[in-house]
Amino acid sequence: MKTVVVGGHTRNIGKTSVMTALIHGLRCLDWTAVKITQYGHGICSRDGEPCGCAPKQHTFVLSHERDARGRWDTCRYLAAGARRALWLRVRQGQLAEAFPALRAALGADDHVVIESNSILEFLRPAVYLVVLDGSARDFKASALRYLALADALVSVESRIDAAAWPGLDSRLLSNKPVFPVTSSRYTSADLSRFVWKKLGLPDDHLVLAGSTCTTEKEQMCPR
Repeated sequence: MKTVVVGGHTRNIGKTSVMTALIHGLRCLDWTAVKITQYGHGICSRDGEPCGCAPKQHTFVLSHERDARGRWDTCRYLAAGARRALWLRVRQGQLAEAFPALRAALGADDHVVIESNSILEFLRPAVYLVVLDGSARDFKASALRYLALADALVSVESRIDAAAWPGLDSRLLSNKPVFPVTSSRYTSADLSRFVWKKLGLPDDHLVLAGSTCTTEKEQMCPR
């Protein structure tokens, strides 16, 4: 199993959009896509809505998404071309308890993409992408903890400048590839090509169709 992790420094900066664009651009890899959200204080992390799964009731819930036309992030994964989409809801601080169930659910899947920072405590992916938006000043502790491990940075709309986050060591952002994207189109051919190569896939099997990376065998990676 080869894994890509997509994280980011805060909420609502386009992590899911980057992930769905990557799934679509490399959809010939038949991705299994995973959303990890943590909950506490009686609130589940599905757009912050109360949904009756307070921490006293259970530690985690792992579900399989079936609806490619729904509004949740996992639905968007399927709509982008993922073969499977999983949603792991886990109580804050209890990801270690949930991880074995997630690992078992992934089984022998070849290519997995996970939206999370905290999962890096339990696995080392082939690629870790960190989404950054200089207009959002918050910097989550989980993102800061693993920032040094990032293989590349995805910059939304603006140039990455450490000054946007006072107290952030600028060295954590240096010497890393940066892939600019826009909020209307969260991908680029260069980003897709970078991920392809980091996954160890052969260059001669990769063809660029517009901004979409495809294989020679499946020019449009149809599903």
